[in-house]
Amino acid sequence: MSHRKPLLAGGLLLTLLLQGCQGGLRPLPNLNQQLARLGSGQSPSLGSGWLALIASRDGGRPQVQLIDAQRQLPVPLPGLNRADSLPIQVSVDARGEHLAVVRQRDDRTELVLYRRSLMAVQPLVIEPAGVPRQVSLSADGRVLAVEVSRGGLWQIDLLELP
Repeated sequence: MSHRKPLLAGGLLLTLLLQGCQGGLRPLPNLNQQLARLGSGQSPSLGSGWLALIASRDGGRPQVQLIDAQRQLPVPLPGLNRADSLPIQVSVDARGEHLAVVRQRDDRTELVLYRRSLMAVQPLVIEPAGVPRQVSLSADGRVLAVEVSRGGLWQIDLLELP
């Protein structure tokens, strides 16, 4: 009998914790409405107060979008979205200053870094050469983790950004 009490108490505690987790999720209706206006979305990345994603409205061409979560408004990204490229994955730093993007362009996959303050795109060369698939920026925007395919193997590279 003494063994059952801790198990029952533990089971009750686990049940209460799971119920608390289920009831603890709260949607952000205003921000979700803003996101719905962007159309189909994928590849979300959160930085303190910023949300980067790839969105396409009404079957249009996918584009990288940046949302100021505080104001719940999209932020212009002049020079980033090109008619001749297709974004695959995006990551944003905590300040919303740097966006790392994997994109398809001219039948090749490339990795670029966009700096909002400069409105400039900088191609990032991966050495040894490989095909990037996913990226993740550090909060301070100084280090980039990249998933790269080389010779049929997926590897992770850490790149220190200039």
